[in-house]
Amino acid sequence: MEPFKLFEAELRFLDIIWGVEPVNSTELCKLCDQKLGWKKPTTYTMIRKLCERGILKNENATVTALVKREEVQRYESEALVEKSFDGSLPAFVAAFLKDKRLTKEEAAKLRRMIEEAEE
Repeated sequence: MEPFKLFEAELRFLDIIWGVEPVNSTELCKLCDQKLGWKKPTTYTMIRKLCERGILKNENATVTALVKREEVQRYESEALVEKSFDGSLPAFVAAFLKDKRLTKEEAAKLRRMIEEAEE
């Protein structure tokens, strides 16, 4: 799962791509200039690096993601729980919910998710 380890700038870049893919690389440069303040060489360098890692595909100047947003989110979440909470999901949930109130709908949704995970 190591290929999904991404820096903040890479995540922001992928977020743009996930929102518009497939996207022409020239159009992607324009979007990155507007949203990230990146110049063309920076965008092309990022495309190249993420293609080399198997995260993006750039074919005929059309960029698409080879990994889904959900896959990266799952990896990032698992890495956070492992690093900051010694792998303990209950410790993470306790820290996350400290001083927070859940709506009845949120609590019900979490209960359903836990029940489904137990099966």
